[in-house]
Amino acid sequence: MSERSYDVVLYGASGFVGKQTVQYFANHTAPEQVRWAIAGRNRQRLEAVRDEVGVTVDVLVADSQDQQEIDAIVAQTRVILTTAGPFALYGNALVDACVRFKTHYVDITGETPWVRALIDRHHEQAATDGTRIIPCCGFDSVPSDLGTYLIVRRSQELGIPCKQVKAYFQAAGGFNGGTLASAFNLYDSQGLAQMNEPFLLNPIGNHTQAELDRNRDPQLPSFDPDLNAWIAPFFMGAVNTRIVRRSAALFEDWQESYGADFTYQEYLKVEEPLAGLKAAGMTAGLALFIGAVQQPQVRSLLQPILPQPGSGPSEQTMNEGWFSCELIGTAGDRHKVRGLIRDQGDPGNRATVKFLCEAALSLALHTVELPGGQTRGGILTPATGLGDVLVQRLRHAGMTVEVEVPTLE
Repeated sequence: MSERSYDVVLYGASGFVGKQTVQYFANHTAPEQVRWAIAGRNRQRLEAVRDEVGVTVDVLVADSQDQQEIDAIVAQTRVILTTAGPFALYGNALVDACVRFKTHYVDITGETPWVRALIDRHHEQAATDGTRIIPCCGFDSVPSDLGTYLIVRRSQELGIPCKQVKAYFQAAGGFNGGTLASAFNLYDSQGLAQMNEPFLLNPIGNHTQAELDRNRDPQLPSFDPDLNAWIAPFFMGAVNTRIVRRSAALFEDWQESYGADFTYQEYLKVEEPLAGLKAAGMTAGLALFIGAVQQPQVRSLLQPILPQPGSGPSEQTMNEGWFSCELIGTAGDRHKVRGLIRDQGDPGNRATVKFLCEAALSLALHTVELPGGQTRGGILTPATGLGDVLVQRLRHAGMTVEVEVPTLE
């Protein structure tokens, strides 16, 4: 792999998020440090992005449905970073090639039924070869997964087993058309029923009714005494919780367990004033939107007024956006371990691009330090595939990633 032409290839580089990955690499890597190229299906659009950003990098062309063209790109690089979604439509040839050529892979999907299909098709071979295929490396699901990992490990360092972690999100920003297209494709492909399975991404096994009940997605707003605030269901919880539970299951298999009967859940934090009413309103609004997009007639009315693929929020909206993920772990009977992941920039674009690019650079530049050593592979998660390496890179990139010493409560 060291003899390949590139360290990282950015696929989908002419899309709305893809352009931002090109800018990020231009701003945060040096030519002597990282050999990178941009790729996609339209040479003219790729060259326009390259010229707009002002970088001198190779342009590689491959249609996502043309396996031969995709193979030619994947064989030349150590890492593939892709932003070309919906991934269930455009990601299969890339992942298939990465497994065959033993090329590491990261993306920003939140399409958990597609990730389940990748696990069934590729996990065993990728694990055997030490190839790291790591989906969900954007705002889906890095804060949830890395935050939980840090909380649990801090608790264990002090000899106190962690029973549960809860995450509470706040955010401001805008949606881009690619994210919405992925969501709509999920509904069209009948993936919603799978998404409701709490252990969708875990290794195949039996779960008791009690386990299933403990891990059901929240449906109603409530007052959380640990946070001392009102909370509501978080629209990304059905993605993020599955990733965290897969991390816990993989660590269990590797004798690095989070602990017996460990549970994870996440919520939207609702601030005063009238927090209870706001939480109820947000919960009802989310349920109405999900119900609406499942109705073809209603969706046909909504789609023209929503962001289209290739479009997204303004530069000002993205720059003024922000996110905060507060985490509270319950360790032993009385200890609380608190963490915080926070950054400036809207989560669906600025934060997602930082997460994704730093994940790819973790694979390209820190092979020896990655968790599990150079032999670990499979359809992994940010925590199991990148762990502390990504944590340190995110901190170096200016993101707040903190875990406090446990307190008695």
